[in-house]
Amino acid sequence: MKNSTPLYMKNFTPYALAAFLVGIVGGFASMLGPAFVSDIGIAYNNTTYTALATAVSSAALAPVFGKLTDSVGRKRMLFIGLFIYTLGNLLTSAASSLRSMIPARFIVGAGTAAITPVVISYIVTEFPQDKVGRGFSLYMLISSSAVIFGPTLGGIIINSLGWRVMMLLCTGICIAVSSLCILLLRNEQSPNIKAFTDFDITGSALVLVFFGLFVCIPTIGQNFGIMSVWLWGVVILSLIALFILIYAERRAKNPVLLWPFMKTKTFVLTVIALFLTQGLMQANMTDMIVFVNYTQPENTLISGYAISIMYLGMSLGSVIIGPLADRTEPKRVLIFSLLLTSVGCLLMLLFTEKTSVFLLAACLGITGFALGANASVFMKIVLSGQDHKTAGAASGTYGLFRDLAAPFGVAVLVPLFTNRITALENAGINSAASAVSAIKLLGAVEFICVLCAVVAVIFLPQIHHREGKNEIER
Repeated sequence: MKNSTPLYMKNFTPYALAAFLVGIVGGFASMLGPAFVSDIGIAYNNTTYTALATAVSSAALAPVFGKLTDSVGRKRMLFIGLFIYTLGNLLTSAASSLRSMIPARFIVGAGTAAITPVVISYIVTEFPQDKVGRGFSLYMLISSSAVIFGPTLGGIIINSLGWRVMMLLCTGICIAVSSLCILLLRNEQSPNIKAFTDFDITGSALVLVFFGLFVCIPTIGQNFGIMSVWLWGVVILSLIALFILIYAERRAKNPVLLWPFMKTKTFVLTVIALFLTQGLMQANMTDMIVFVNYTQPENTLISGYAISIMYLGMSLGSVIIGPLADRTEPKRVLIFSLLLTSVGCLLMLLFTEKTSVFLLAACLGITGFALGANASVFMKIVLSGQDHKTAGAASGTYGLFRDLAAPFGVAVLVPLFTNRITALENAGINSAASAVSAIKLLGAVEFICVLCAVVAVIFLPQIHHREGKNEIER
């Protein structure tokens, strides 16, 4: 019987494995911070800095490695990314102090920043244009489904054998997957290095400095307060870095940032919608756990499975709704999934001090389902039709802003919830009633954010299907 699997799907296998690797190891590592700080005897809030080190490099280096992908080719860049990612996890397993853990996690983030644009650029350039939405849905399914099991398995391993054994296991997984990717890609032709002599090294360094500082702003604001010297010092430094970056990029022969792409109406409106919505998932997971602890401290079900519920929803949303963007106007699909996101927000208005487990799980699941669909369609809209020569840079640039959107959403929505509880408690209202009032305020604010995102999407240019190709009006 003749194998009917399309060639582009067969060749996607090593890239899919790389995406799975980042997802599963990232899921394991989500349990690392608390176990590490407890083991070496330092304050719990230091987990913030280990997570921040990964977030800074994975976001800020994405456009740099995306640009490099267009110069050295996907195959070489994937190998480089896998090596960096494996090295970072190995160094993590050997870390004995916060001083050695932070650079190790930074290297892990750098590996993620190298791998992700490669995977996305493959979908953009190798999948048929009427299958790109399906490709992004497959990517989201692989990434989010891997995270579903990672935290649970990681917790079991840590409790039984310790965090170092878990990280050594992660290193072993990295080596195994990397070896398989190398084997599968051995016959793929990699282009000669092109235009590398004009690679924007200065711009790359400035991108890392500016966006690295920018990523730190939400965390520093939460830890030290909005009026702290630390926060405003970082804000001022980031503004200085931004002005220097803009000046350097204007003079560069081959700027690291894809400015023509970033100036398009499609990109700008998509980023606005991202910032209004993508922080909802992480914020809602955190706030839901706090809400349950305040109102039903004996109910540990949602606290224990919040991550899995939302990521399961993401997986289903990406694979069920995401591919619809190939068959109908993606704007319409995105508006539908955003309105579905608003349903998850509105469910919070029904919460009481005795909210059922079913309602809590429905809120998390529907929100995750809609956000998974959103993520796939966002990529379809902003990246479809990119030229082979700039697909890596476009993927890395989009990835940067996507990764920035979530922490900034969390930085606004989590304090909104917790500060409301504190204010009501100080006014003499009991903890459970304060939590109910705060969660309803959160739901109302998130609902307004989603509606604003819908407005931004309405003004997006349409993607027309003509003779099997996507033409993007920009």
